[in-house]
Amino acid sequence: MVSKHSKGKVLSVKRPLGRDNTPVTTAFERSVYSVCSHIPEGKVSTYGLVAKALGSSARAVGQALKRNPYAPIVPCHRVITSSLTIGGFHGACSHSSPEIQRKKELLEKEGITFTEGKTDSKNVLDIASLK
Repeated sequence: MVSKHSKGKVLSVKRPLGRDNTPVTTAFERSVYSVCSHIPEGKVSTYGLVAKALGSSARAVGQALKRNPYAPIVPCHRVITSSLTIGGFHGACSHSSPEIQRKKELLEKEGITFTEGKTDSKNVLDIASLK
C-alpha cells in the first residue's frame, strides 16, 4: 500500500503483514535483501552489481530496495548507482530530499566519502564476486 499526499508524491510504502506479523515480501525481494546483507560497513555496491549477482535488472533491484522493510538491518543505503553517485533512497531521487540526505549521512558515518557527488571506486564491492 502506497501513501501519497495531494501532489502525488510518495510519502511511505506500507507493507501488508503476514500471520506472524512480519512484512509480506516476494521471493525476489528476499533475494535482493539477502545479497545486500553481505555488503559490509565501509563498502558500497551498485544496483547493477546486485542485479548481476541475481541475474536481474538494476531497476528491479532499486524497486525492491525502495520497499525494504528491514532497514537498516538490511543495509539498502549501501547500494548506489553505477556512476558512483548516491542514487535514490526510500523512493526519493532528489539530492535535496531528506531521504537522500539521510542516506548520505549513513554512508559518511560508515566512512564512505563523496567528492563532487561521487564516491571513489575503491569503496565499491563487486557483490557478484562473493558467490
